[in-house]
Amino acid sequence: MAEELYFIKTNPNIAKINLYNKLCREEENIINFLQDDAKVSLEIIKNKVKNSVENLSKDELSSIFTWFSSAYPTDPEEVKTQLFIHGLDLFYEIPKEENVKTFQEMLSGYEKYSKQNLNFMVDSQNFNQFLVYGLFYTDISLKEKGNCTVLSHYLKADYPSLYALAEDQFQKNGSHQNYDPALQRYFGELYDLTKFYKGSIIQLHTL
Repeated sequence: MAEELYFIKTNPNIAKINLYNKLCREEENIINFLQDDAKVSLEIIKNKVKNSVENLSKDELSSIFTWFSSAYPTDPEEVKTQLFIHGLDLFYEIPKEENVKTFQEMLSGYEKYSKQNLNFMVDSQNFNQFLVYGLFYTDISLKEKGNCTVLSHYLKADYPSLYALAEDQFQKNGSHQNYDPALQRYFGELYDLTKFYKGSIIQLHTL
């Protein structure tokens, strides 16, 4: 599997029924994808899913994701469909190693300067603030090359402090960097897909 960064929305009510039942029906299959004491790990996962899929750790979610992916190795769209049916909506992905790395570096910088810790599972409103920052940051980079984006222009009035932060950080460490123009599109599309969503968003990094 190529390195990618996946973004997943959760539906705990669906997972509580569909994912839990699948875990119970196919214990022998998923055990192959669990570390350490697999049977104990499976019982822990089942209990967490029964309560809320959002209680799962990053490693536990990765195991479930790998389990689903292995069932349809040549059909990524079917993997997405099956995850959705079981309460995990894989709604977006960032491909290419360099773009994943840059996105995560920007996230790390944003956490440092905004004094927020955005874990692999994050509240959508906090995540959306980062996306606005990312839009501003990449827009400033594109302006240096003579380009301009409409979305960033309209958001400026609503988020003056985020724009000021992005401008300050770009002047400090971004002016010498060449960003892939696709990065701006990723931030814009993620913003559109999450701006009205109320729930948790999972960032799952695969190698």
